[in-house]
Order: sequence, then C-alpha cells, then structure tokens
Amino acid sequence: MLRHLKANNRAWAQRMVEQDPDFFRRLERQQAPEYLWIGCSDSRVPANEIVDLDPGELFVHRNVANLAPPQDANYLSVLQFAVDVLKVKHIMVVGHYGCGGVRAAVDGIRRGLVDHWLHPIREVWHDHHAELTAIADERARLDRLCELNVIRQVRNVASDIFVQEAWARGQPLWVHGWVYSLATGLVNDLGVTVGGLDQALSA
Repeated sequence: MLRHLKANNRAWAQRMVEQDPDFFRRLERQQAPEYLWIGCSDSRVPANEIVDLDPGELFVHRNVANLAPPQDANYLSVLQFAVDVLKVKHIMVVGHYGCGGVRAAVDGIRRGLVDHWLHPIREVWHDHHAELTAIADERARLDRLCELNVIRQVRNVASDIFVQEAWARGQPLWVHGWVYSLATGLVNDLGVTVGGLDQALSA
C-alpha cells in the first residue's frame, strides 16, 4: 500500500543528498527555525514551499481555518515550544482565500464536531456583520472574512501569556497576519504585525 508515496520519498531523499550530501546529517543535529507558521490544514497550502524554506527552517502548526484558540492545548503547546524553547523571532498566522473552513463556519450547514471548532469564525462574522453584509459579491465577502479571521487570530496570539512573557523579558518576537492566494501563489500581508507588549495591549 502507498507504494507510490514511498517511492516518491526515496526519490526525494536521493535528490536532496545529490544536491547537498550533508543535508540530512545537518538536519539531524539541530532544529533552529526563526519562524512559526500557524496555517490552515488545506492540502493546497504547503507552508515550507510557499515561502521557499527548507525543512528545519520553519516550525509549523496547522488546523482547520488557521485558528489560534486560547483553549486548544495542541496549539498552545506548539506556541510555547516555539517561543520558549526554539526562540522563534516571527510568528505568522496565515489564512488563505477560498478557505473551506471559513465558508463552512457561516453557510448554515450542520457538519458535527467541526461546527464547534469553527465557532470563533462565526463570532468574527457577528462582530463585523455590517461590513460583511455590505459586500454584495459572495466570494469577496468570504475573502474578507478570511482576512478578518486572520486579524482575530493575530490578536489571540499576541494576547497569549507565553508571547507576552517573552516580550516582557525583552525577547525579540513579532506576530504577523498574512493571507495566501491560491490563484496567484502570493501572500498578502494584512499590515497587522504586533511586535511588543505595548502594541498588543492597544490592539
């Protein structure tokens, strides 16, 4: 089973060694990424490839609709490890236009457990209802909701105790909000970067 994936793996490993004979030995010795990527689980959004970084250069956490919920132990464990142990300098919350999770949060169709997971997006919808309903085109409206969701998750990350303690002790750390376009392959920086405790408290 899955022979094609195992064959792909062997071919990939061979290519990497041909390009750089010390590649895997170097990876084995250390992990020292400067970046934490909090992104969507969507298979069309491969974190390392989008920013053209090798394995070992990007610490990654992915879930449906790129949420950073303060009650999720999985996300919090990744965040604490990235900030306190790896000492990453940049945290990127990265959504993507055309996100199925964002659409599912507000389309009125019941899907079960994932409806509970997506509840924070419905809160964003509620908080920005006037702005969103004023957008006549459905695709543009959902794209804007993707952006607003990223902005909310940036706020969640910046308000977390692990991040705020890092800032309090002078650790250099920035939280960014991006949205990736499946249509162009480009990221859109939403201009909501938070780089310190004062900024986080005023956001």
